[in-house]
Amino acid sequence: MAAKDRIQAAQTNRYVQRLIEDEDLRANLMSAYGAARSAYGRVNNGKPARQALMEDRKLQNELKAAARSLRDATSALREEPQPARRRRGRGRGLILLLVGAGLAIALSEGLRSKVLDTLFGAEEEFDYSSTTAPATPAPAPVGS
Repeated sequence: MAAKDRIQAAQTNRYVQRLIEDEDLRANLMSAYGAARSAYGRVNNGKPARQALMEDRKLQNELKAAARSLRDATSALREEPQPARRRRGRGRGLILLLVGAGLAIALSEGLRSKVLDTLFGAEEEFDYSSTTAPATPAPAPVGS
């Protein structure tokens, strides 16, 4: 098979296309490669491989990370590529609206009183008039 045919076969291969287009897939594969390479280095540190696998927690964690990354990469290859989701910004607009309303209420006395009147009813103005008679002073003692 000539080099030209191999290049053309690689260009039409869907897995190669996914690898080129999917950044998450590439990141998973690179993570798996890094973890596996590090684990290989830990196994070849002079201890017997069986002892290293049973006792070395870092080695076990690196192997788990490599397996997890490979699992994520294979599941990404099996799935159809997801179209990029567009964020519509509704939540951001709602937050901006609430912040603006809060600032308007806090800074505008007329608006604040109108909102408070709407929520709690209008303030009633009243004059206080006592219905009780004032206390009479006690008589002063005579004869001092």
